This record gives sequence, C-alpha cells and structure tokens, in this order.
Amino acid sequence: MVEQLISKASMLVEEALPYIQKFKGKIFVIKYGGKAMINEELKQAVTKDIALLKTIGVRPIIVHGGGPAITREMEKAKIEPRFVNGLRVTDDATIRIVRRVFRTINGEIRDHLKSHGIKTRDATGCIRARQRDPDLGLVGDVTGVSVSELRAILNRDEIPVVSPVGRNGDVYYNINADTAATELAARLRAEKLTILTDVDGVIENGQFVSQLSIRQARKHIRTGVITSGMIPKVEACIRAVTAGCHKAHLINGTTPHALLFEIFTDKGVGTQVVKE
Repeated sequence: MVEQLISKASMLVEEALPYIQKFKGKIFVIKYGGKAMINEELKQAVTKDIALLKTIGVRPIIVHGGGPAITREMEKAKIEPRFVNGLRVTDDATIRIVRRVFRTINGEIRDHLKSHGIKTRDATGCIRARQRDPDLGLVGDVTGVSVSELRAILNRDEIPVVSPVGRNGDVYYNINADTAATELAARLRAEKLTILTDVDGVIENGQFVSQLSIRQARKHIRTGVITSGMIPKVEACIRAVTAGCHKAHLINGTTPHALLFEIFTDKGVGTQVVKE
C-alpha cells in the first residue's frame, strides 16, 4: 500500500508537475459531447477532471454537444430528423428544440461544476453566425466570436460554458459543436483544443497514432487512413493549430480521466495534432 502511494506521488511530482507549471493560466477549449455525456457516472468523471484543471490554474472553456438528446426531443414532437453530410437540417420548430435542449445541457454541466466548487457562466451568446446553406435551413457558419466577453468571464475566475448556437440579429443558427469549439480555440489562440470523441484516436495499419503533424494529418485524410466521422474532427484540429492554437487533441471521452492523462503525462492517451 505504501509503495503504491509513493508511486502515485512520484508520478505527480516527476511527470505531472512540469505540465502543471507550463499550463497555469493557459486557455484550454474542451469540446464535450458524444458518449461521454450518456450517463451520470461519465458526466461526473469528465466535469470532475475539468474542475481539477480549473483548480490548478488552467482556464477551461467548455463547448458541449447534444445531438442524441435533440433527436429524442424531435421524435417526441413527431419531427423526423434529417441530416445532410452529417449536419442536421434545421427548421423553425427544430431550432426551438435545439435551443431548449442546449439550455438544459448547459445548466446540467454548470450544476456539476458548481458541485465541485467551480464558478461558471453560460456564454452561449458569444457566437455570431450566418446561414451555411438554404437547403440546410437554420444551420450556421461562425462569423465571429466575442473574444472580449469570453476573456472577461475567465478573468472573473469563471468557466464559460458554450452551447453551439450562433446568432445574427433575431435569427438563431444551429452550429456543429466541433466547429464551434474549433473557432473559439482559433480566435482565442488557445493553448489547446481537446475534442472528446467516442474512439481512442487515429488508427493507422491497426496501430494507434499518438501524434500527427498538419502535413501528416492531411495526407492521412487524402489517402483514406482517416475516414468517415473522424475526418471532420481531424480537420477541426488542423484548423485550430493552423490558426495559432498550439496543439489539438482527439481523446476518448469514455476512458476514465482521459482528459488528465492526455494533458499531464508524457505518453498521453489520444492523438494530438501539431504544426510540424
């Protein structure tokens, strides 16, 4: 028992301490969604990890998803969900459901963080958007981010929690959560963008890939190593790093404490995208 405790203490001092010192005061944008949101145990685990990051001096910003919950509410309302290239076709009735579901999810995340003594703020209004394609209805592209508002929240020692909804005047747009998180990370020049996914990361020839340069990532997309749903996530990482975010990570949000292992250990548990 004593040996185990000594081993844990040694890991914290030798491996985690340099990262804790390096990242103090740095902005991390965390996209929280997928299966990491499906049950109470996982929700508690992820929010507890984020609370720890905040407590040791990291400045997290959370952008959450919620697609499955939106689909359930649409089905209850007898509205058939339709998708084009992975984007939900969004009419007036659907955007009302989207905003209602996101308010609930946003509040739940903040309640979990509050239970760990962390102050938060709903920062959903920080995104400006325009219509992407009339055929998709009220689906938006990000045109602006209120960086000053987000920095003001961080300076008040609060965690901004952002629902992926954009606004243009009185019109609201549904935005892909990965895209929203990427734009926040890019425009804030965050230290890290971390996207919680449902898989461990990029796989090449049956082997897990722990790091990719932008050049390698683009090649893997072009040659079919990276396929289907992983493509937009890797492209999001490329966009963030190209815009000035130091690193972007894809990690499995269902792995206990994956967020901490990826950030505070030498080996990590996901795939990170870097410039070169």
